[in-house]
Amino acid sequence: MSASMPSMSSHASRADRRMVSDLPVSSDRPARSDLAARQRIRDQSAATLTALALALALAGCATDDSGPRQPTAEQTRARIERLLPPKTPDADGWAADIQTTFSLLGLSPSVELLCSAIAVIAQESSFRTDPTVPNLGSIARKEIDARADRIGIPSFAVNAALSMRSPDGRTYGERIEAARSERELSETFEALIGSVPLGQRMLGGFNPVRTGGPMQVSIAWSEAYAGRRPYPYADAGSIRREVFTRRGGLYFGIAHLLDYPASYDRSIYRFADFNAGHYASRNAAFQNAVAMVSGEAVTLDGDLVIEGGSASSPGETERAVRAIAPRLGAPSDTTIRRALESGNQQAFEQTPLYRDVFALADRKAGKPLPRAMLPRIQLKSPKITRNLTTAWFAERVDTRRQQCVAREAPATATPAR
Repeated sequence: MSASMPSMSSHASRADRRMVSDLPVSSDRPARSDLAARQRIRDQSAATLTALALALALAGCATDDSGPRQPTAEQTRARIERLLPPKTPDADGWAADIQTTFSLLGLSPSVELLCSAIAVIAQESSFRTDPTVPNLGSIARKEIDARADRIGIPSFAVNAALSMRSPDGRTYGERIEAARSERELSETFEALIGSVPLGQRMLGGFNPVRTGGPMQVSIAWSEAYAGRRPYPYADAGSIRREVFTRRGGLYFGIAHLLDYPASYDRSIYRFADFNAGHYASRNAAFQNAVAMVSGEAVTLDGDLVIEGGSASSPGETERAVRAIAPRLGAPSDTTIRRALESGNQQAFEQTPLYRDVFALADRKAGKPLPRAMLPRIQLKSPKITRNLTTAWFAERVDTRRQQCVAREAPATATPAR
């Protein structure tokens, strides 16, 4: 309503000026009857304009559609329940926590975005807050021994720590062996760190559980995200523990999936990013362009620089870019590295390096190359026993998304006549 009032006021002032200027002008003092007539005209004009302004303002209030109306929380929860896979346990609870997360993150509860989140949950946990992992205890013990060896902790020290009795009467080793879920294992290890002398100094950061919850989100990423955007639940404990709750696992998982800007035209690239890291799909397309221009072999894994590397020991992507530097306006090695280091940000797309590489590649290909590709990454984890890839993960999740979207179609389809 308020948006229409200034416009009406402007028109009214112009109308007043026109009506007054149309009256006869005399150099003599007007007669009293003329003055009365003019006053009646003014009064009638003002009354007419006021009525018109009120009518238009009321009409504006009734039809003001400055944008699509956002559904209420109840409407969104009802929609989510329709979109969930059939026979989802505690569907109303899942719907409530997903809706709350979308609201807290300021995400639009569109069918596409809701189904993207639902698809990842279904793929990662089948809607179980604390999914079990087969042979988790033995997997964890092997991982603990391997980590201890890498950082120089002798095996006798590890065995001594695991032989200590925990508050429930079992040794920590027995509790680890009996663990069936990552939450149980993580809590056991955190208790161990707290009970061993100098445990935090010796074992801090040594917890073998690095992902958790219904979306299997990275705990380290969740802790970093909470540092940038405070976690909204006042009664929360540690971020690590929150990841293993339904509300926390959904909050950080959906944030990791959707709360970053990306120029993708298909959801499947976000699913690949969820698995491989933000912008991995865009970076894989950039690596493909670099390989085409340079003629060198470049692994399309989305990693533009080697983690922990330096300009003096560049990876294959950086070496290939340096090889074509003369065709890019001869940027220095420092400039190249600085641009590649921004590969975990959307801003990388605005760098001269990104634009110039694609300009050369498009010209060589005779057509625009894709700006996003599924990374070629072999998935490796103590929990993975099959030959899986990031592309496999993204495609599986995208199939689930399509199935989810189809569940909304019957509710929105127009009945046949």
